Formats: sequence, C-alpha cells, structure tokens
Amino acid sequence: MAEVTEMETTPVENNNELALVTSEAQPEALPEMQPEALPETQPKRRKKKSMVWEYFTIENVSPGCRRACCKRCKQSFAYSTGSKVAGTSHLKRHIAKGTCPAILREQDNNHSSPYTPRVGGSEPRKRRYRSPSSPFIPFDQDRCRHEIARMIIMHEYPLHMVEHPGFIAFVQNLQPRFDKVSFNTVQGDCVATYLREKQSVMKFIEGIPGRVCLTLDMWNSKQTLGYVFITGHFIDFEWKLQRRVLNVIMEPYPDSDSALSHAVAACLSDWSLEGKLFSLTFNHPTSEAGLENLRPLLCTKNPLILNGQLLLGNCIARTLSSMAKDVLGAGQEIIKKIRDSVKYMKTSESHDEKFVQVKNQLQVPSEKSLILDDQTQWNTTYQMLAASTELKEVFNCLDTSDPDYKLAPSMEDWKLAETVCTFLKPLFDAASILTTPNNPTAITFFHEAWKIHADLGRLITNEDPFISSLAKSMQEQIDKYWRDCSLILAIAVVMDPRFKMKLVEFSFTKIYGEDAPSYIKVVDDGIHELFLEYVALPLPLTPTYADEGNAGNGKADESHQGNLLSDQGLSDFDVYIMETSGQQMKSELDQYLEESLLPRVQEFDVLGWWKLNKMKYPTLSKMARDILSIPVSAAAPDSVFDNTIKQLDEYRSSLRPETVEALICAKDWLHYGSEVSSNALVKMEF
Repeated sequence: MAEVTEMETTPVENNNELALVTSEAQPEALPEMQPEALPETQPKRRKKKSMVWEYFTIENVSPGCRRACCKRCKQSFAYSTGSKVAGTSHLKRHIAKGTCPAILREQDNNHSSPYTPRVGGSEPRKRRYRSPSSPFIPFDQDRCRHEIARMIIMHEYPLHMVEHPGFIAFVQNLQPRFDKVSFNTVQGDCVATYLREKQSVMKFIEGIPGRVCLTLDMWNSKQTLGYVFITGHFIDFEWKLQRRVLNVIMEPYPDSDSALSHAVAACLSDWSLEGKLFSLTFNHPTSEAGLENLRPLLCTKNPLILNGQLLLGNCIARTLSSMAKDVLGAGQEIIKKIRDSVKYMKTSESHDEKFVQVKNQLQVPSEKSLILDDQTQWNTTYQMLAASTELKEVFNCLDTSDPDYKLAPSMEDWKLAETVCTFLKPLFDAASILTTPNNPTAITFFHEAWKIHADLGRLITNEDPFISSLAKSMQEQIDKYWRDCSLILAIAVVMDPRFKMKLVEFSFTKIYGEDAPSYIKVVDDGIHELFLEYVALPLPLTPTYADEGNAGNGKADESHQGNLLSDQGLSDFDVYIMETSGQQMKSELDQYLEESLLPRVQEFDVLGWWKLNKMKYPTLSKMARDILSIPVSAAAPDSVFDNTIKQLDEYRSSLRPETVEALICAKDWLHYGSEVSSNALVKMEF
C-alpha cells in the first residue's frame, strides 16, 4: 500500500508556455493514447490541506477507484470512483467522533482528543456533520448562546456560571469551536429572550375578551428592599383560566403607603391594562392610607367595578398561615416533645429499625411514616404531628426494646397534640387546594371560609379553656378575612349554576343567624348593581379581537351577505336595540336566578357551562367571565405554607432590578410555552 504523495503544481513562467500546455491537452491527441497513460497527462493536483490526511493514505484499488485507508486501524473508506470524489466528511467523523478503535485506545491513555477542527483558514465557518439517522446540523454560535440563556432562565442558574472554569472546560470539550461568553453577554442574551417572550404574552393578553385580575406578592431581601411580584389572572377565549407573571418591581421602601400602588400603576402602564383591571389581591399588610392609594386604580380608571370594592386586602394563603401560626404557638411545648422523639428515630438507622419492629409487633394499622418537619413550612409540622399521634402506641411501648429512649410524651401530651391536629386539619385541607394546578376559584373558598368560620364559632363555647381561647384567637382572623372578602366570594358563588343565591342564603344564616337577611341583601344588591354596569357596555356583537386583516374571513367579507350584515349596515339597529330592550337585558340576571339549580356533580366545570350558555346569557356570561377569574391567593403554589415572608436570594438581589424581572418573568412564560393563539382573527362574542 503506497502512501499518497502530495503532487506539486508546476509553475508556468509565461503565457506562451501556458498556451503550449493547453494545446497539448487538445482532444485530437486522446485517441492515440493508451488508457494506462491517462494519469500521466492529467494536470497536477493542488496540495491537500485538510488535517485528515495526517491520519489517512490513499490506496489505488482498481483503475479509476481509490480508497482512503486509516493509518491507525487500517480500515478503508470510499474516496473516489472515476470523476466522483466522496470528500472528507466521513473521514473526519471516523477520527473526531471516536469510532476509530486505535484512536480510542490513545484517548484512554492520553485523555486528549486526537483531532481538533481548525477555525478559519480553508475550513468553512460552519461544519456540517451527518449520520444516517440525523440530518445536517450546522454549528451555530448564536443558537448555542440562545440555548444557554434559556437554560439559565429555566433552571435559575447564576449568570456567572458561564465564566466558571468547570463550565468553560465542559463546553470546550463538547464543542471546541464555541467562543466562551462573558457575564455581560449572557445577561444581554437573557434579557433579549425575555423581550421576545414578552411580545408573545402581550399579544396573547391583548386578545383576551374579558378583564384582568392582579395579585401582588411582596418579597423582601437582606438589603431591606422590596420586590413586588405581579401576576395577571384572566380567562381566555376558550374559557380557560390563565395566569402569567407580568412584572417584578423593586420597591426601595416596601412598607410605605405608596409601594403597592406605585407597582400596580407601573404594571398597568407597561401592559396597557388601565381599562382592563378588575380586582386586586395582595398578601402584604397595608395601612388604610395604602388601601386608599390602591382603590382609585380600580374605580377611577375602571368605572364598572363596584366603586373599588373588589379590592381583596387579605390573601387567603396568608390568612390560613397566620391562623396556623397561632395554633403552633399555643402547642409549641408538646410540638417540641414530639419533634425530639421523631428526631431520635429519624437520625439513627438502628432506632428507626426498632421503631418499625415495635410497630409490626403491635400491628398498628396506620400507614403513615414518621417525618421530621421543616419549621419554615407549617404543613410539615402538621404532617409530623398527624403521623405521630396515629403511632403514639408505638412511642409508648418503644422503651421495652430500646432502653435509651426516654422522650415518650405522656397521655396528656398526646391528647393535647390531637387537639392541635384538630385545629390544623381544616386549615391544611383548605390551603392544600391552593397547591393544585387547577387554579381554584373564589367559589371553592367560599365553602372553605364559611365552614372554618362556623366551626370556630362552635368551639368558642367549649368548656376546655385551651380550646375556647385558641378558637377565639383564630376566629378574629377569619372574621377580618370574611368582612373584607365575603362579598366577592359570595358573588362568585352566585355565578355557579349549582348554588346561585341559595348557598349564600344557607351559609349566611348559619353564620349571622337573625341578622342574615341584611347580609344577604348586600350580596343581592351588589350583584344586581354589577350586572347593570355590564348592561351599559356596548352590545355583545362587538368583536373582541382586533381586526388585523380578517384572516380566514376574506371570502365572507366579499360576498353580498357579508355586506348586508356589516357593522355599517346595522349601526342603526344597534341603537334601536339599546333604546327598546333595556328592561329585557336587565332581567337576564333574574331569569338566571329563577331557574332551577343544576345537580351537584363533583367534577362540574363551571367555566365550561358558561361557555356553552353564553348565547343564552350574553351579558351575564361576560360578567361571569370576569368574576370567576378573581384569584383568592397572591402566593405561589410553593409558598402557600410559608411561615415567613419570601426572601429574594443574595445572588439575585445583587443583580440589576431589570435583570431580576427578566429572569423571573421569562421563566414563567417559558413554562407555559408559546400560546397557539391568532389575535388577527375577528371573534364575535354573543
């Protein structure tokens, strides 16, 4: 096997010699030449510059057929057949992709790559690699930077990771051609990703047919700065409840009376929602002056919103956590005893095995396992107490097999622990609803709130001073929440065709007794007042999506029928309807209330019901769409059980406020993905 020798190109001194070479290659001389002489008369080839020839030689297999032979493993590959040349891509893959066994052995010994593609020179900027199972994939520096930005956003990695030596070494081994990026570069890429996603979210929100409700979640930092997380809640055209984080606004003085109102005003301006705001829910203690600053944002720019009454100053998650904190404080001594016992079991494998052994011997039916609580999450403390009280018999008998165990609570302690669990269970059940992905509505929490309120009212009269005192403390908090939010919760219940005003009448009678009729009248007057404000809106035959070319409706617009039913032809008819049918529109609510209740089906989809009945109740369905989008909690699902205010970590607090907002909002939007929603289509709401 002969090694290929690179053939030098013979220099031509002048044009005459060039002409001579050309004339000697004329077709007339070809018939006289023998086939074996052809290669001697071919022009000399230019020097091969590809680095693969350091690893390959060319072997003549037969006339017109040559193969490339690997110097290391002696495998041969197609190179040329006649005038067709196979190229060098498959040869590069053999040495660069780790398929050559000889090179693999060298890599194991030397821990280095034998082949590094060069950048620049005669090599193309983008090299394509292809395997039988994959298409051509070009290396793209910009695409790689985009994916790094997405990775950092989605997984909350620090921006400085791109400058860490370990990350740089990993990327260089993965793709040597990738140019490392700096902190400033990746910060710009993350902000650019945020801006692109924001355009999509903005178009999506512009197309929604109803209004938007906002929740305000105040976080703090070690620098005593406040960060207001503003989330928008709304129902889309398909009657699906949606939520998106819209802004994260840094407030230097989070306890000031203007902190929340400033953040809300900035959000409304940023997203052009001045005329679409329906309600506000927040979890930050706010003074009366602070509330007065917020209320104008609802009623002045949005005159249809019951004079600013749809302002939920109490987040249900914060209220439940505050009540749970009272319970845990009242039972802190017994909780510590049980925690110490659980710690004794869970921090030693031998102790845990003895506990399980005793449990099996006693045949305790409980399927719960011991857990050690996280004292920043009150649900874990409840779960620890609930499991321990079910296994109290095991604790009481454990000293027989483990003489070192001296921490068993007394019978009085267990009785007190069971009482604490009795108070915590309804709070835990209610708060757990907020962690579900189904976005619970105000309807659900009307049931939960009035049940807790009624149960505490009965416990206040208990003869046990511990129970009555604790119940009184808890009822003060649920009373405040009920006063602030019962109107909104009750109006939402009326929009459920399974309950309407009947559940309001029933529950208010349980809570208020003889005074119930006056409270029921407040709800009835409120919902009728709100309905009359919706009646004053333009008729439902108004397009709820902007006309951006009438996509999909071009043929109808050109027809004679389309011209006859255009807005221009029926404008006078709209005025006539407004003048003659006002009383009929006002009675739409009464017609709905007088109809029979629907059966109480457990998996009833109230939004789906209104979607099916929007033709029957054109105005009332618009009102229902907005009311049923009101959120009752400002806390994120993973923060529902927090005992303390959320704190932004030290790293993110060190970033610019604009970068913090970009990272947090973009992560939320990437989670939901790109909405398949065409806002160019004109939709008719009936």
